[in-house]
Amino acid sequence: MPQSKATKKFEKNRLHDVLKKRKEVAKIKQRKQMTAKRKERNARDNAPADGVEDDSKKPKTNGSKEDAFGDMSMDQFFQGGFQLPEMKKKPKSKTGKRKRTPVPEESSEDSDVDMEEAAVAAEESGSESESGDDTEMHKEQLAALADKDPEFFKYLKENDAELLDFAEDADLDEIDALSASEDEGVPRKKQKSDKASKDGMEGEGANEVSKELIRKWKLSMEENHSLRAMREVVLAFRAAAHLNDDASKTYKYSLTDPDAYHEVLVTALQLVPTVLQHHLPVKESASGKVRVSSDSKKFRTLTPLLKSHAVSLHHLLENLSDASTLRMTLESLLSLLPYILSFKKVVREVTKSVSSVWADSSNTESTRLAAFLVLRRLVVISDQSIREAVLKQTYQGLIKGARNTSVHNIQGINLMKNTASELWGLDPSVGYTTGFGFIRQLAVHLRQSITNQTKDSYKAVYNWQYIHSLDFWSRVVSMHCESLREAESGKESPLRPLIYPVVQVTLGAMRLIPTAQYFPLRFQLIRSLLRISSATSTYIPLAPALVEVLNSAEMKKPPKPSTLKALEFSTSIRATKAYLRTRIYQDGIGEQVAELLSEFFVLWAKNIAFPELALPVIVMLKRWVKSMTKKSNGNRNAKVNSLIALLVQKLEANTKWIEEKRAKVEFAPNDRAGVESFLKEVDWEKTPLGAYVAGQRKTRDHKAKVEEAARKTEDRKRSEAKKKEAEENAEKFSDAESGAEEDDADEDEEVEEVNGFSDDEEEDEDSE
Repeated sequence: MPQSKATKKFEKNRLHDVLKKRKEVAKIKQRKQMTAKRKERNARDNAPADGVEDDSKKPKTNGSKEDAFGDMSMDQFFQGGFQLPEMKKKPKSKTGKRKRTPVPEESSEDSDVDMEEAAVAAEESGSESESGDDTEMHKEQLAALADKDPEFFKYLKENDAELLDFAEDADLDEIDALSASEDEGVPRKKQKSDKASKDGMEGEGANEVSKELIRKWKLSMEENHSLRAMREVVLAFRAAAHLNDDASKTYKYSLTDPDAYHEVLVTALQLVPTVLQHHLPVKESASGKVRVSSDSKKFRTLTPLLKSHAVSLHHLLENLSDASTLRMTLESLLSLLPYILSFKKVVREVTKSVSSVWADSSNTESTRLAAFLVLRRLVVISDQSIREAVLKQTYQGLIKGARNTSVHNIQGINLMKNTASELWGLDPSVGYTTGFGFIRQLAVHLRQSITNQTKDSYKAVYNWQYIHSLDFWSRVVSMHCESLREAESGKESPLRPLIYPVVQVTLGAMRLIPTAQYFPLRFQLIRSLLRISSATSTYIPLAPALVEVLNSAEMKKPPKPSTLKALEFSTSIRATKAYLRTRIYQDGIGEQVAELLSEFFVLWAKNIAFPELALPVIVMLKRWVKSMTKKSNGNRNAKVNSLIALLVQKLEANTKWIEEKRAKVEFAPNDRAGVESFLKEVDWEKTPLGAYVAGQRKTRDHKAKVEEAARKTEDRKRSEAKKKEAEENAEKFSDAESGAEEDDADEDEEVEEVNGFSDDEEEDEDSE
């Protein structure tokens, strides 16, 4: 909306004076409040003792210190405290007032009513500055101005932000009075020394922070739990956190000494939570809920300081790279969470930075675990809105950190998925709503890839982020919908309805492109479904998807010899074209199929219906082995054939064992309790198929450990070689520089000799 003519004239002619008057009124009000509190303390401290004549009845002196103390005895002096009487101030010389430019009157009715109301609000704030509620009234007037004239409020915000921030500055100064009230039980001598040290703090704190000043603050916070010292430390910490920011921003303190910078960080991170706990103790219930008396006057006074410190921590987390400092910052933030819960916007920003630290693969494992503890604490103690925000930020951090996957970061990604899965069970109702929304997004991406038959439509599904998302949700439902846990508690988990959509989306993604190039992706998704089936006792038909791999052209045609390295199926979702139709790839696929089929059937190795479940698969596997061993077939991969033949033998042995056991039962098939209790006391490792799978797992674990050790050794050798090469390059560079200096010196000597100014000739000339 365009500004009116009256508004423009007001901004041009009178706005400057109105803003200036507002500032003066605010400063006068603040000064009067502090002076009144100081006089009240002085009057209380200097009250005459019993039997001592009141000094107010004596004739007034000329204001000098000698006259003030001349008629006092030594006992009276010490009884009155160490507060020096205030000297009479000389009246300030008045300067001429600047004449205001008169505003010409407008004939229209919309002259400058809104601007005049803003000026009247400023004058009213000045006239009412004597009351104790000036700060609250000032805030209300600013809020009313923002609602009534948002354009003018925006103009003030852009051109005079200090006026709008006055309320917070005034609240910061009230900490002095609050800290003074805490010292009522302290002897007056100690209070006076504290006041003197405070004056020294404020005097020195105008510019540079020294180690001596930090030591004073630290001692005061440790011994007296001083809020004054805490305020100064928080202000210095804010300057340290924004040290590399734009130089145009000014702070109360500045730091140039690295040691002082380190001391400020350590003092703020370690002692600020301790001081707050002393003055505002946190009460925690058995369920994990915390309560801080946020309605108390002390908390309201400390509110701007808490906000400032939380914002500084948020800014520091975004710019730190040192692991130990990051952990210390996160531990300090963990202690401060109960105090900043009421600041929803600040908590959301802090959650973003903490989730970024947790999802950053370059951070150490201990640092990422410290960040996770902050997120978990937030979910436990916060309300529903904050919990939902934390879960969303955690999931976004997981997706962001899982963009690329390799043998070097797969452990970190699994750490994220395992830790994040725990958060969804802390509040199952919020976990279900957020989880359903994210799973629905995955289903929408899959549907779009199926319906939009474009060249690259499948890439929205066939990528690491999508695969890790499905694997993450399989971990969530497996962790919180476990059958044994539900049987102990006697009720189903609220997250159990998520099993069906997760399984359906995973099966649909598995069948999107059923080519040999994406067999590794299929194996990744089958492992996720096996996890769900094992934990929740949910039957998922996975055998057809694995038998389909064996019947593909990739496994039936003769393989080509190749010198490629074996494909890492644990960190691959796609095989390059160089691997297709090679023996190394065919062997890897055969091993994966045999392993996954055995893992699938071992879940039902004790089930009374195992023979009927395994019979169709046994028939198909026997046909496949027979077709691969025919002389007419050129594919004679003895390794894969032997693996599948051995699996068929174990399946038949387990089938025969189950048939022998169930021949002795006396209950009918419709007896549900009898069917579920069949072989319940037998361990799965004691079944024929279970013993085979347990042995295979041990072999794979040993092989994985050997490969991991070899990889670490290779990485260490590579890093040592790089370091050695860098040192050699540095030595060569230094030798080249010294050689260049020697060459320059030789050239200088040659030039001097040519010009007849060598040192020997000069000595000869001098001797002559």
